[in-house]
Amino acid sequence: MNSREQQLSAFNRLLDIMDELREKCPWDKKQTLESLRNLTIEEVYELGDAIIENDLDEVKKELGDVLLHIVFYAKIGSEKKAFDIADVANAISDKLISRHPHIYGDEVVETEEQVLQNWEKLKLKEGNKSVLGGVPKSLPAMVKANRIQEKARGVGFDWDNASQVWEKVQEELVEFQDEVTANNQEKMEDEFGDVLFSLINYARFVNINPENALEKTNVKFIKRFQYLEEKAKLDGKSLENMTLEEMDVYWNEAKKI
Repeated sequence: MNSREQQLSAFNRLLDIMDELREKCPWDKKQTLESLRNLTIEEVYELGDAIIENDLDEVKKELGDVLLHIVFYAKIGSEKKAFDIADVANAISDKLISRHPHIYGDEVVETEEQVLQNWEKLKLKEGNKSVLGGVPKSLPAMVKANRIQEKARGVGFDWDNASQVWEKVQEELVEFQDEVTANNQEKMEDEFGDVLFSLINYARFVNINPENALEKTNVKFIKRFQYLEEKAKLDGKSLENMTLEEMDVYWNEAKKI
């Protein structure tokens, strides 16, 4: 691995390249904080894909793309005389020191739970009006639900054990099915949301990241369905003209791969 000196040299090289691109490249010169926003979100999702696939070489590349965006934002900030990369690094360093009094102060903690509780208390002292105030509005709903639950746990608002949460899942399923039977569309949607929220809560109690779990299932389904398409084509068949039983033969083959 590279030494700290080599790491700093590499980062300095990136800063130099950013300065040059901002000065000379027509595309880079045009970019603003707003124009980069969607691209940054896309890069973070690509990083997430690489992590899910456990492709460390791709993780390295995608981290580079994300780092470029951070440097790009800092460069624009410096042009606006608002902040530069040193301000960004110092701000997060100051926050980390402030949020870890058990490392940089006299606070004593013994468990991860205590660390999380202290973290939320410190954020309230810093001016947050609500424990949930730091949850971004634009987060995907499943990720948001998970973050909401984690933050509520940080101040002790949580179930005692997983069995209680599973009972809540079953209760919500019954309520959802009641509304399905009654064909009440509006209430069906409400109750289905409650089912998902309670399942996400249960996943947290059994140490499963629901977003990762669902994405793995998505990837698995895509792989199996594409196998189904390829096999049907090789056999001169069309999915539109096949029965479900015929498709199941290929599907079960795909499950064995």
